[in-house]
Amino acid sequence: MVHEEVSDIRSSAENSEQVIIKKILHNVIRNWWIFLIVGLVGAIIGYLYASKQKPLYESYLSFALDEGGSETGGGSAAMGIAAQLGISIGGSQDIFAGDNILVIMQSRRVIESVLLSVDTFENKPITLIEYYLENTPGRNKDGAGNIHFFPGEPKANFSYAKDSVLYDTYLGFKNTRITARRPDKRLNIYELMVDSYSEKFSKDFTDRLIEETNRFYTEIRTKKAKGTLDLLEERVPDIKKKLDASISGKAAIQDANLNTTFENAQVPIMLKESNAQVYGAAYAEMFKNMEVARFQYLRSIPLMQVIDESNYPMKKVIVGKLRTAIIFSIIATFVFLLLFISLHIFRYKGNL
Repeated sequence: MVHEEVSDIRSSAENSEQVIIKKILHNVIRNWWIFLIVGLVGAIIGYLYASKQKPLYESYLSFALDEGGSETGGGSAAMGIAAQLGISIGGSQDIFAGDNILVIMQSRRVIESVLLSVDTFENKPITLIEYYLENTPGRNKDGAGNIHFFPGEPKANFSYAKDSVLYDTYLGFKNTRITARRPDKRLNIYELMVDSYSEKFSKDFTDRLIEETNRFYTEIRTKKAKGTLDLLEERVPDIKKKLDASISGKAAIQDANLNTTFENAQVPIMLKESNAQVYGAAYAEMFKNMEVARFQYLRSIPLMQVIDESNYPMKKVIVGKLRTAIIFSIIATFVFLLLFISLHIFRYKGNL
């Protein structure tokens, strides 16, 4: 008996759901004209929306990258003297090789530096971020309308609100405005695209972005070799001074002791001569290693050669009115269908 009652309850529930589904489908078909109107309204809204959108100007720049020679090999003498000084000019630089330049190009440090740089628009100096925000629709809606970025203003003096606007702008560029890629993994040729509502802004931002990336990438790649070279260039003159002082000291002692027949008179001269030999050997070795370090530094400098410059005219990206109207129509119809079905489900279940 219990099993029969449970089966009857399940059968009744299934029949009720089938009845509700049939009623809803019947109402949808019977009110097709409402869905048609909703779709037409959505299409009109989409068409008007697309008509009011400003065109985007997309810059294009391509460049080839020679990452520079490795610091390993051919510098055993330089590595030996550098080890005595507590540093090394050996080791691989693979951590900064390959597609890492794309990450650097889209890093917060590089993009914010470009945004805060100053250019001339309409015959007046203005920061790129200030010009971008002034010419971007909806600036006042996000609370940035009363925040301005003046030329020459130190970033350290920014308020929390200004830092937030700068950070949000950086995220917008990284996620939607900048496209950086290497089309063919077999080649060291890269592409950079930037889009904005201003053709001049797109070009200026692209040019400054590639310059800042090149500067920072070069600094990273050559930092270790440059540190070694700077240290050697600092120590070599110091050793040279000590060598000159030893030679001058020996001559002064010889002049002061004209009678050198006594053995005691020979001791200071021999000490100065010994010092001069030590400093002379050290100077010769360090001078040679300094030249090796200079060569290592020059080899580590990467070469970024622009192939296609960002130039006018640029690709003009226009929002398609028909395509946007169709998308809005489909979305509006789908949302209205969900609401229609939900309301009828609640109504029918309430009557059961």
